[in-house]
Amino acid sequence: MVYPVVEPRTMYVLVIIAVLIAGFVGYFAGSATTGYATVTEFKTVVSPTTITYYPAVAVSPEKIRAAWIYVGPIGDLGWSYMHDLGRRVVESLFKQWLETTYYEAVSEAELLSRIDELVRAGYTVIFTTSFEFMEKTYEAAKKYPNVMFFHCSGYMRWDNMGTYFADLYQVYYLNGLMAGALTKTGKIGYVAAFTIPEVIRHINAFAIGAKEVGEQLGKNIEVYVVEIGAWFAPDKAVDAARYLVDVVGVDVIAFTEDSSAIVEYAQEQYKRGKEVYVFSHYGPMYEFGPDVVVSGQLVRWEVIYADILTKIRSGVLNPLNLRNVDYWYLLNTGAVELGAHVFENGTVMMVNPKFVPKLREVVVKDRLAGDKISVFDLVMRRYEQMRRAPILQALQFSALTHELENLTYVDIGGKERLYLVSTEFDPFIGPLDGWCKYTGTYAFTEYCKKSDKVSIPAGVRLGHADLWNMDWFVSWVKYLGGR
Repeated sequence: MVYPVVEPRTMYVLVIIAVLIAGFVGYFAGSATTGYATVTEFKTVVSPTTITYYPAVAVSPEKIRAAWIYVGPIGDLGWSYMHDLGRRVVESLFKQWLETTYYEAVSEAELLSRIDELVRAGYTVIFTTSFEFMEKTYEAAKKYPNVMFFHCSGYMRWDNMGTYFADLYQVYYLNGLMAGALTKTGKIGYVAAFTIPEVIRHINAFAIGAKEVGEQLGKNIEVYVVEIGAWFAPDKAVDAARYLVDVVGVDVIAFTEDSSAIVEYAQEQYKRGKEVYVFSHYGPMYEFGPDVVVSGQLVRWEVIYADILTKIRSGVLNPLNLRNVDYWYLLNTGAVELGAHVFENGTVMMVNPKFVPKLREVVVKDRLAGDKISVFDLVMRRYEQMRRAPILQALQFSALTHELENLTYVDIGGKERLYLVSTEFDPFIGPLDGWCKYTGTYAFTEYCKKSDKVSIPAGVRLGHADLWNMDWFVSWVKYLGGR
């Protein structure tokens, strides 16, 4: 693939021949080691005062060798497990031209040496799958310009380094609707690995859903957050859950920790006669708590991996054009799903059948439509409202178009003036009030740089930047610190 020449408009035949020769030489030299030719800059003197710059050349590879680097073990049943499931799916799907490998349980300190090993072994596409890997992935991208890097959950990009994320906040909101219906005490717990923006927006979305239903049932909904300081720490997760149940008095728990430990703890409580409802995280954890898991969130990383790899194979993505590649995939893309179990045939259990009758019995008012509806049907209605947004997926691919994602409609004139761009519904539409977890120079958003309180007016829809940098909790979230 030869990129368009920017200048000059008139070229001599001799110059054209020089470009072609340079491209072929670069191709054969590059493909011998990486599968890509990247002539970073080729210049020809046309006159004593004019220099012509020719953009680089990239050739799509016939074969791809891709590697994944995980922060946790692939047996964690959460984050790393689901990334590796995605790897296995694309490995099988594209077996004619794709070869894969992975490293698991890699620390930040080990990352660069692992990348060095992979590059020496001939891997030309490398996925690094933890936020703390971001800066060193960026460093490696500059060191190896012919290798394509994709970093999950970060924001730093380079010519050969893109970013990607499948976000769950909409599914957490759906889980929250069910939590608000099932809690008897109104006290809901949340075990957080870290209170970074990703986790904060998940907590807030969950809390918004819980209040939307709970307050209609006369419950004073409060969400209590304990931070454990680790992505995979089963013992700490159980200690935090036990504290929330025994000391705080919660009867529902959601979590961001990559093991099934909290689900197993809740199942043990059930056997002892104490019901604690839970929502599984990232992976299908129903089998570890069939009596207590209501639903959960599932990530389908294979949706993003398949998209990235086919674009590389076809030449759409290459080591020269990743600076604005920033996947931000939501429920409308199929990259995330509501559910806690995947059957052998690949279908998803969206809600545990045990709890469906209970959720059908509870009737509330849909604050948008104004009609009376069961909580189960409200969950399914909101699910469809957030899933139907076909044009949105194109905007979610690039950093250049993220600012357009929160446009609900565009005016196209004519008979059908308003064209739906985003989803019909989103949990982060005002009015919302909250308090800042981080303030002043430590804040990520303009809201919390200016004040310790946040007030989102009615009808205002938070955009990508607001969500990506979220540093504040809705007012009914109570942060209890670390344990």
